[in-house]
Amino acid sequence: MSDILIVDDERDIRELISDILEDEGFTTRLAGNSDEAMASIGQEPPALLILDIWLKDSNMDGIDILKTVKRDYPDVPVVIISGHGNIEIAVAAIKQGAYDFIEKPFNIDQLLVVIRRGMETSRLRRENIALKRRGAEPSEMLGQSPAFKTLVGQLEKVTKSNGRVMLTGPAGCGKELAARYIHAHSGRADGPFVSVSCASIEPERMEEVLFGRESEERGVEPGLLEEANGGVIYFDEVADMPLGTQSKILRVLVDQTFLRVGGSDKVQVDLRVISSTSRNLEAQIAAERFRRELYHRLNVVPITVPSLEERREDIPDLAKHFIEVLNREQ
Repeated sequence: MSDILIVDDERDIRELISDILEDEGFTTRLAGNSDEAMASIGQEPPALLILDIWLKDSNMDGIDILKTVKRDYPDVPVVIISGHGNIEIAVAAIKQGAYDFIEKPFNIDQLLVVIRRGMETSRLRRENIALKRRGAEPSEMLGQSPAFKTLVGQLEKVTKSNGRVMLTGPAGCGKELAARYIHAHSGRADGPFVSVSCASIEPERMEEVLFGRESEERGVEPGLLEEANGGVIYFDEVADMPLGTQSKILRVLVDQTFLRVGGSDKVQVDLRVISSTSRNLEAQIAAERFRRELYHRLNVVPITVPSLEERREDIPDLAKHFIEVLNREQ
């Protein structure tokens, strides 16, 4: 995923763009129609896609390809080129998630500026994904106490399923560590682990953060649910999720689909959901601060994470481990 795919039905144009970019040190691939383009993308997603909006004798036009790429490969920047440029086409392309729009005949300097900027965006997105996945690697779970061994036994039983898990326990007991352990030992270990801190996100921003948004000015901005596609989304302190968002999350759990804020197209995701709380959710339900239906959907497999007080025998090993980690980092 380090090259540029150029899709244009005019051979001279795509070869000209390829020559210009290869002279600048980029690696390119070429496609003359939608079938060639989709086959090439399916074989190996490019770092960046340059796409003609009008493709003669193709099953899909540029907008169709753009929609498909942004759905299946949302991190690939797409630069639209067109010989029939107008503001309506540009707005439509940007709204569907295009990174930029260039009108033919294009200025070479302008093209290179857009491509360099797009490739830098692609690099940063790949690094961000790698960092998130590296961050999803669990810290080592240490302990020999009966309470700890019971916990690990319970976690092992749920690693190979897709069942939703509710982790309960006091603050600081290691609920997120337990969630990461489930992810790392599951069939989704190669997928992302996305943590949502329900307590730290402002209620009025929660839906944009989770579902993403669409606007004419900024196009498609994926939310955390899309980032977690194929992996695990972890709702930390789920009791703090706003009531309005709770009802929408309930629909996501049922359908595995949702609408971005400001959008009209359904987004489909494949997620495993793990939640945690340090509160009594039954009491929150009685106080009408948490939806009972959502509680039952999330609480499929309840697991209690013991507090450090319940596993005091593990404190010496834990202290030694953290001292060694700090020494290595310094």
